[in-house]
Amino acid sequence: MLQVKNLTITHRGDDRELLSDFSMVLGGGDKAALIGEEGNGKSTLLKLLYDETLVDDYVEYTGEIIRNGARIGYLAQELTKEERALGIYEFCAKSPAFYDVTPKELAAIAARLRLSSDFFYGEGAVERLSGGEKVKLQLGRILMEQPDMLFLDEPSNDIDLETLAWLEKFIREARVPVLFISHDETLLERTANKIIHIEQIRRKTKSRYTVAAMGYKDYVNRRASSLEHQEQVARKERSDYEKQQERFRQIQQKVEHQQNAISRQDPHGGRLLKKKMHAVKSLERRFDKEYETMTELPETEDAIYIRFGEEHTIPNGKRVLDFSLPVLRAGERVLAEQIHLSVIGPEHICIVGKNGMGKTTLLRQIAETMQERRDVHVFYMPQNYEDALPMKQTPVDYLAERGDKEECSRIRTYLGSMKYTADEMGHAIRELSGGQKAKLLLLKISMEGCDVLLLDEPTRNFSPLSNPVIRSMLRDFGGAIISVSHDRKYISEVAETVYELTAEGLVKKENVNW
Repeated sequence: MLQVKNLTITHRGDDRELLSDFSMVLGGGDKAALIGEEGNGKSTLLKLLYDETLVDDYVEYTGEIIRNGARIGYLAQELTKEERALGIYEFCAKSPAFYDVTPKELAAIAARLRLSSDFFYGEGAVERLSGGEKVKLQLGRILMEQPDMLFLDEPSNDIDLETLAWLEKFIREARVPVLFISHDETLLERTANKIIHIEQIRRKTKSRYTVAAMGYKDYVNRRASSLEHQEQVARKERSDYEKQQERFRQIQQKVEHQQNAISRQDPHGGRLLKKKMHAVKSLERRFDKEYETMTELPETEDAIYIRFGEEHTIPNGKRVLDFSLPVLRAGERVLAEQIHLSVIGPEHICIVGKNGMGKTTLLRQIAETMQERRDVHVFYMPQNYEDALPMKQTPVDYLAERGDKEECSRIRTYLGSMKYTADEMGHAIRELSGGQKAKLLLLKISMEGCDVLLLDEPTRNFSPLSNPVIRSMLRDFGGAIISVSHDRKYISEVAETVYELTAEGLVKKENVNW
């Protein structure tokens, strides 16, 4: 069992509290999901709970973390450059537990992960594995150590639909407590029985958290209902207070008028008015106390606000794309053959497929052929944002065309609507979180009036609370969208046509139930 008592985490760089007086218990059959908006410190908290040395260089903390001698298995969000360069066997051998596991036990772990029995003895480089294989390799090494609990940082990133279904089953059936971060709402709905929600309110100047022993869907619904009720109560109290204040002002004005008008020849009347004024002052003090105890209007870390205008449209009959590729390769390896894709009008298309099939490679080649077009305004959002963003520039510099004061002021307003703080607007883009970089690309799309979007995993870095906004925005987009995604809610809500990339080309999927 893990206990956390009165934990406060402060970022050294800007002295911002990421978490204040946080307490929780993880034990028993807990499958606890850690959620919150981008850049709120979820990964930092997970690292701190696992090993303080992982975050010593950029945060400081107070409070207690009581692990009770538990062995914790930690899956990082990304492998290091050094780990990716290792062979599979070398990667496993980095754990002393690898040599204590019998071949029979190793085969059992491989079977549980749906891997071949000799997978962990492979000589191939880790970096050549698919996203799903990398996740399973890390989990395999963790399971060799027989952990008492699991910490998983974005295990659903970069894995295909088949592996996502496997991951859901793995988390549900885990015999130890699991604390995990994920942006995949479907996975959250199907696995979590406890929600830990971290928020940054008042323009990221105040932290707040909620621990709720319930599933994700129940938490979202109850939170929305509670906030709505709180707002109704708060607004009624304020309305009643204003009415009280109006009546009070009328009484006060009447007494003051009588005081000014009374004759000095009537001392008895003066004493009565003095008592009245004393009563008025007493009433005023009572109203002030009532105001201080009034129900607060709910403060939430709202989802981002963005929309596309009428310029983001494609005529219904316009041929946007007529793409043919005899062979899709990755280096010398043939991934698929006879690929054909036709897009007419404002179609919203999504390409799915197993890890390693070449979906990202295909989308990149489509982007290269479309960049030269002059009859459409194309925007390509790659999976790796460094391929599209100037990492040394600030968000304002990146979005500005002229750089004059008026334009920069307008851009800051736009960035504010995307929940950037003033400090973040002045940071180099490389210092921003993945979600903040994704917001920047979406804002660029909005400002440039693009009518064809090529999107590689567009929702992967947004929080589960922001993703409904992103899906709604893209669903209503009046132009064409050609995307790659494993996000099941994105596929069902945004994509009008779904193709699976196979070795034989693109195959249209009908009546898909994710």
